[in-house]
Amino acid sequence: MKARAVIFTGNSISHEDARKILRANYQPPVRRFQLETFVQKGYKIIGIIDGIFFDRAAVGHREILSALGAGVKVVGGASMGALRASELDTHGMRGAGKVYEWYRDGVIESDDEVAVSTNPDTFEPISVPLVNIRETLKAAFISGLVSEKEHKDLLELAIDTYYPDRSYLGLVKEGAKRGLIPEEKKKLILDFCTGNGVDVKREDAILVLETVKKLIEEA
Repeated sequence: MKARAVIFTGNSISHEDARKILRANYQPPVRRFQLETFVQKGYKIIGIIDGIFFDRAAVGHREILSALGAGVKVVGGASMGALRASELDTHGMRGAGKVYEWYRDGVIESDDEVAVSTNPDTFEPISVPLVNIRETLKAAFISGLVSEKEHKDLLELAIDTYYPDRSYLGLVKEGAKRGLIPEEKKKLILDFCTGNGVDVKREDAILVLETVKKLIEEA
């Protein structure tokens, strides 16, 4: 009998898209005191991608440690899962993806790097996470569209923007207003960000699903 898996997501990847990769029990972003219920129901693999951050209590370290202690395999990446995996990988939680590695290696530290404002009904993000902006601006720099200084200034502006207000349109408009980028490059940069934006959280969410899939096959 295959091991049962539950995955907490909805922001980084939709449940509909996730099901195309892996058949599992998909739940909304995880919040505190939820894991024990699924451990008691016999789930042997837990995938944490998205989770509640600031307005309600986030999933706790003790909950994850308790699940690990009960023999449950816990995989994290992309968002809240990446943050918790970076803190608990020495205790047996498995991390997957670039965001996990960034947290683990101290490249990024703040929770708000992955935080987004979401549609409460669909869990879809309505702001852009800072980790995605980082990779998209890096791609714009590598392509030669923005200079090293423009890249640095726009990234600092994004970091200083409150997480629910982060968007490529807002970033480019404010960047031009402050003289960080020339007015004539505004549309080019916006078109690049919206058309070639790097969605590192989605990429990492897929890696979490593939990791869980492999664990199910090995069980």
